[in-house]
Amino acid sequence: MSDAILAKVRKLLAKAEDPACTVAEAEAFTAKATELIAKYGVDRALLAARDPASDPVGDRLIDLLPPYALDKAGLLAGVATALRCRAVRRRGPEGFTMHLFGHASDLERVELLFTSLLVQAAHGLTATPVPPREHPAAFRRSWLAGFAAAVAARLHEAESAAAAESGAGGSLALVLADRSAHVERRIAEVYPRLRSAGPRRLAGTGMTLGAAAGRRADLGGTGLRPGGTKPLGGTAR
Repeated sequence: MSDAILAKVRKLLAKAEDPACTVAEAEAFTAKATELIAKYGVDRALLAARDPASDPVGDRLIDLLPPYALDKAGLLAGVATALRCRAVRRRGPEGFTMHLFGHASDLERVELLFTSLLVQAAHGLTATPVPPREHPAAFRRSWLAGFAAAVAARLHEAESAAAAESGAGGSLALVLADRSAHVERRIAEVYPRLRSAGPRRLAGTGMTLGAAAGRRADLGGTGLRPGGTKPLGGTAR
C-alpha cells in the first residue's frame, strides 16, 4: 500500500480511536479514512492496467478461531467481496480457514481492514449488554451479523464513490471487470467444484445494535501487524 496513503489513514484512525474523540469527530475521521483506502484501490487498479506485473493475482489463508469463528468468517467474506476479492470457507481443526483470492493490493486492503474490524467488534460486543432472558451466544451472533452487513454496505458505497470520482468512466469499469475475471479464473483453478453455502438462520435480537456499531466502525486499517493474533481469534498465513 502506498506509504503516503497508509500514513494518512493511520493518522486519521488514531484520532478516531482516541477515547477523548467525540462520536461526531470519530465519524468524520472514519469517513475520510474510508475514502482514502477506496481511492487507493482504484489507483492501484488503473496502475496495474498499464503494468499487470505490479499487482498480480494471489491468495492468502486466514485462520479464524473460536469463539464465533463462523460469524467472523461472515465478516471477512463481506469485506473481501466489497474489496473485489473472493473468500472460500474451509472447516479447520479448531474453527475455520478462509482462503482469500484477489489482486495483491486488494488482499492487503482486506487484511488490514479485517484486522481492525475484529478489534472493533470485540470492543463493541464487550460494551453491549445482553438483554434479559436473551441467550448470550444467540444475541452476540446476531450482533456480529448486523455489524458485518453494515460494514459491507459501507465498503461497497465507498468503492462505488471512488470509482465514480476517478474520472476514468467506462475504462475503469472494463479494468475492474478484467481484474475480477482474473480472480474468478484463479479460484476456479483451485476449487473447480465450489458450491455456495445456504443462508444462516439467526435467533438473537442483536442485529440492529450490531448494524449501528458497523455503521460507526473505522474502515481504513490500523497499525496492527497483519498476520498477528486478533482479539477475536484470527491469524493470517
